Amino acid sequence: MTPPIEIRGGIELPAITEHIELQTSDGLTLVGELATPVGRAPIATLVTLHPLPTAGGFMDSHILRKAANRLPALADLAVLRFNTRGTSSPRGTSDGDFGHGLTERADVAAAMAFVAERYLPNPWLVGWSFGTELALKYGLEHPIRGAILLSPPLHSTSNDELAAWAGNERALVAVIPEFDDYLRPDAARLRFASVPDLRLVAVEGGKHLWVGENLSRRVLTEIVATVNPGALPLPTEWATPPPVAS
Repeated sequence: MTPPIEIRGGIELPAITEHIELQTSDGLTLVGELATPVGRAPIATLVTLHPLPTAGGFMDSHILRKAANRLPALADLAVLRFNTRGTSSPRGTSDGDFGHGLTERADVAAAMAFVAERYLPNPWLVGWSFGTELALKYGLEHPIRGAILLSPPLHSTSNDELAAWAGNERALVAVIPEFDDYLRPDAARLRFASVPDLRLVAVEGGKHLWVGENLSRRVLTEIVATVNPGALPLPTEWATPPPVAS
């Protein structure tokens, strides 16, 4: 029998992976990918919003890629990734130009329209860095279950936009690295004070880019703890299927 393999790095667990295109209200085509569980319906959907494209962020930024590679199999989640306008990755380049978080409002809307068209269940926005600004600014315009913020810098989200999440039925979770470059846990508690229902997770030893397998696993665990806690703990090994008898 083939021994189990360790789940780490760029391992790709079984999933149905589909190249997709999103159409924005201002006439752009955005490239993306949808990963869903094999042989069963997803429990929930992660709509991921990548880090700043002018600083190297794109749909394959490693935490988002690992979510797509692992969580359909480990947690019965659908994972939607896409390049916002003007962003390139091995999947391709989305139309348009970087809009500094303003015209990307239509990109978020296009992703949510796709979720509705496909009847993907229980959508959550998962933003990382720049993607958290899009989630905070535009998430409440859509029928989401909530938003998960990874390393939020809170550079462009206004106080009013942040306070709008207070008392809202949509959940808000912020995963804050201890050594973040922009917003560390103590400062985050002050900035998010207007949202008393926020769940703030301070990650010891974490940095903005979540480099290293231990931090990747911690972030994926916090996502699953929010969206499908029954799937925890996430396994660290995957049993490969036995060979087919001839």
